[in-house]
Amino acid sequence: MNPPHQLRFAELSAKTMTALLAGDLVAARTESGVELGGLFVGDRAKWLWNYRLEQLRTQPEAAPWIAQAVLSGPSDTVVGYAGFHGPPDADGMVEVGYTVDPRYQRQGYAKAILAALIERITADPAVRVLRATISPDNAASLATIAPFGFTQNGEQWDEEDGLELIFERPV
Repeated sequence: MNPPHQLRFAELSAKTMTALLAGDLVAARTESGVELGGLFVGDRAKWLWNYRLEQLRTQPEAAPWIAQAVLSGPSDTVVGYAGFHGPPDADGMVEVGYTVDPRYQRQGYAKAILAALIERITADPAVRVLRATISPDNAASLATIAPFGFTQNGEQWDEEDGLELIFERPV
């Protein structure tokens, strides 16, 4: 798969996430060195930063895996955020998560982000399986993963998102 966008990722530190939780974009931009926008301070994002900060308190080694801004092109336009739910578990599984800013949706960014994350974990011998969990009603996300060789192997109930289909692919 040849993604249409050249992306890079900028790790979001605990200080950046704390500023985002407070709704302080100026402090978050200063701390991260990235031009973060409103997507990073919405209700859904605040839930995520709160969750990730708690995760870092108990699992500091997860930092490089869990929260990154996604930047596109030579101007480093911030198009979303992405990462994994944590480092590989005992079975070598990581679960992917990504959000594309609504201003950049339907432009190929989700597939480009997923391709870049797959490329990253392919180089890590500790990762053997990539998981994605998606609501059965989320046609856009189901279409995003379709060309990447995922196989549905179950479903689960998520307290935040409701019913999710579980997809996995070998790395």
